[in-house]
Amino acid sequence: MTLPAQPPAAASATRTTVVRVTGAATTHATDLLAVEAPLEISLLHGPTAQRQTRALAVTMRTPGHDAELVAGFLLSEGIISQPTDILRVEHRADPRRPEERGNVIQAELAPEVVLELDRLERHFYTTSSCGVCGKTSIAAVRNTACPLPPDLDSPRVPAGLIHTLPERQRAAQAVFEQTGGLHATALFSVEGDLLLLREDVGRHNAFDKLVGASLLADQFPLGQQIVLLSGRASFELVQKAAMAGVAILAAVGAPSSLAVEAAEEFGLTLLGFVRNERFNIYTHAQRITAI
Repeated sequence: MTLPAQPPAAASATRTTVVRVTGAATTHATDLLAVEAPLEISLLHGPTAQRQTRALAVTMRTPGHDAELVAGFLLSEGIISQPTDILRVEHRADPRRPEERGNVIQAELAPEVVLELDRLERHFYTTSSCGVCGKTSIAAVRNTACPLPPDLDSPRVPAGLIHTLPERQRAAQAVFEQTGGLHATALFSVEGDLLLLREDVGRHNAFDKLVGASLLADQFPLGQQIVLLSGRASFELVQKAAMAGVAILAAVGAPSSLAVEAAEEFGLTLLGFVRNERFNIYTHAQRITAI
């Protein structure tokens, strides 16, 4: 897939004036905020002679890497399974709001991609905080084919290497350092090298951007790398990891009970509270060595 020319990249941070209170003293100051803006996603799909446009979702995101976000979102929701399923992703003008071109995007799917229209109608409204509404059970993911890690004993990663990852991730979070308001998902090699990082105001969007970037670069699935989340590990993020073939998913924060249950079933090694030289292994501990 080749990406067409995109509109000028929107800023991921914006300045605002605040009143800063320190003890009993107040001062006026300038602060940086992470930008949050809606992205309307639609699909162009169907046989060559019967192409149709269908509204898919509205997600709140930090502008930037929008094509990657869409590709990762489509893969994590089981709409596509490989890069060739997407022919084109482009921002489009809305005749009602021409100034919003950067916030409207369309993915053109290959003619052979078949959409499950009933499933789309049930649950495609997303926000930056909740992920895909309606995905409330592991059964919903089990019914969608995903590239489960092929080897429950691979890759093998030393515990000492896991300890080093949060600091490496944080050092690469340029926008977070400016605003303090973004989540990040990072991809590391089993040697601890940072391969890719994406930031967004939404945890799920940051993950989708990283997966989409890997998919579009034909570096997929992610069974021989480590994915690190800057926050907690929810069921939705374990679901997305399973769809991307992730073998080791680590989180700076806590996992939920359903996240642990899903990781166990899908063959993922799930780590939580990865910070301050400690972490918990919740599932498939055999991939972590020297413990």
